[in-house]
Amino acid sequence: MTESEFLKQAEATLSQIEASLEDLADSSELDVECTRSGNVLEIEFIDNGSKIIVNSQAPMQELWVAAKSGGFHFKASGTQWVNTRDGAELFAALSEMVSQQGRIAVVLQDAH
Repeated sequence: MTESEFLKQAEATLSQIEASLEDLADSSELDVECTRSGNVLEIEFIDNGSKIIVNSQAPMQELWVAAKSGGFHFKASGTQWVNTRDGAELFAALSEMVSQQGRIAVVLQDAH
């Protein structure tokens, strides 16, 4: 994958995560605020102040996620992002992280 292809796919994924969380915040008990600065998406949980950070790392061609449960690296595999350690899919992993930190069951869907 070229760097421009990676950046396009990473941008689309970050935008999709942000839009999904904002929709959930509007339609459920999930109280999050998303802030985007370039290739970094910060998800703040209003009730407890915790955060999840998702950012793209172009040199490594990975998306990195930092959450209370740890740090994770995801590499593109077709249209999905897969955890480099355990093979978990990004949206499934983020669903668990957001559910844990937001204290409400959340399912994020990959639009692909």
